[in-house]
Amino acid sequence: MRFAYADPPYMNCGARYYGHPEWDEQQTHLDLIDKLTREYPDGWALSTRSVDLRWQLPACPDDVLVAAWTKPFSGSARKGVRIYRVWEPVVYRTMRRNTNVGQRTRDALVTNPTRMLGFVGAKPPAFNRWILDLLGYVEGDEMHDLFPGTDGMSREMEQGLLDVSG
Repeated sequence: MRFAYADPPYMNCGARYYGHPEWDEQQTHLDLIDKLTREYPDGWALSTRSVDLRWQLPACPDDVLVAAWTKPFSGSARKGVRIYRVWEPVVYRTMRRNTNVGQRTRDALVTNPTRMLGFVGAKPPAFNRWILDLLGYVEGDEMHDLFPGTDGMSREMEQGLLDVSG
């Protein structure tokens, strides 16, 4: 099977953190959802923000699900912020939803975010493993990380293969 994971710059963060202002436009994100749906019919996962779900979900196929990454460490207090956002949704779609293929997993992950991995938004190893498990990834499948950043997904896939064979 052929899967993809997308962790694009979140809305209103493209120019500020990554020098890519096109990601500050809704249409760019909607085009990505369309690409994922067309090019990866076996399954895909998309990291996003909870405040963006209201306009992203209507662009998704009816069979998508939403999983939650909850971060127990919420960071330092910021002036003017009353409610801390300590979870991030992952919109995902997989043709292995109701099969015995792949690792069993939960639709929620509780793990701390990374710190100082090169840029804002880098995901921890446990998150990358969780994405693979949500999709039902097994050895022999293809996984395309559309925004590789620190290559955490590739490292996790390699580590998983080492764990299985070692």
